Amino acid sequence: MSEHGIHHVTAYAGTAQRNLDFYTEVLGLRLVKKTVNFDDPGTYHLYYGDETGQPGTILTFFPFDHAAPGRVGVGETSETAFRVPRAAIGWWTHRLIEKGVTHDALMQAFGEPVLRFRDPDGMMLALVGADGDGAAWTGGDVPAEYAIRGFHGVTLLLGKGDATAAILTDVLGFSESGREGTSIRFASSAGLGGFVTLRAVGEFLPGRPGAGSVHHIAFRAADDAAQAAMVAKLTGKHGLAVTEQRDRQYFRSVYFREPGGVLFEIATDIPGFAVDEPVEALGSALKLPAFLEPQRARIEGALPKVA
Repeated sequence: MSEHGIHHVTAYAGTAQRNLDFYTEVLGLRLVKKTVNFDDPGTYHLYYGDETGQPGTILTFFPFDHAAPGRVGVGETSETAFRVPRAAIGWWTHRLIEKGVTHDALMQAFGEPVLRFRDPDGMMLALVGADGDGAAWTGGDVPAEYAIRGFHGVTLLLGKGDATAAILTDVLGFSESGREGTSIRFASSAGLGGFVTLRAVGEFLPGRPGAGSVHHIAFRAADDAAQAAMVAKLTGKHGLAVTEQRDRQYFRSVYFREPGGVLFEIATDIPGFAVDEPVEALGSALKLPAFLEPQRARIEGALPKVA
């Protein structure tokens, strides 16, 4: 039976090469899949994660050259946090300094050390020192004992949090686990991507999409049947509109706006990223779904070169 929790996070970025360099060379993640936005094949869709791209480790981007910066506001994800071993926080502080990455002072949140920083497009990220082990990609230059272990969780900035909390607890498999100030944390059974924190701030500027902003948060469903059961609850009990299922090659997805305005996705754990290339070769070639293969030459000609 599948764990509940975060499946992946998808965001907008600026230059593709700069995005690739930061997430693979600075953070030490693996480029798991290089494909395109199936709905807009003129841009890449880059997936970063652990060795196999298991659910709970995947951060994905739609990069656009010369993209205008986004603005975090109500109805958006304000922070995406990764897990690292608790003892690794000091090492990461020095690494961010060495790599010229601006970061905040180390702080504590919900009893855990948190190191906040931004990627080159201004996306707010954090490293959380967490107990327990987890997946780690060690094919880069980050030693195994310090490597990122997938997601810790996300923070959502909302006007009000009660209706969103109801979706998290009744449909997505989370339960309230703590409160600090205006923040309420919800936890799932997942060792990876197991936390969602809600910050209810009342009247505030709405978010603006752009480079550095999160497009959507995807939550896990074991398979089509589990996903369908969640959709039935969303529509029948909560009165939310949900899209038809869309085949994303590596998972199957439905989308909806939760009551606070954040775009949520429910993605199946199956079939996974090795469906069209072996694990040892993940991310090494541009992969296209069958319906786009006839357009490969045109697509490859329009995409910027990345290496």
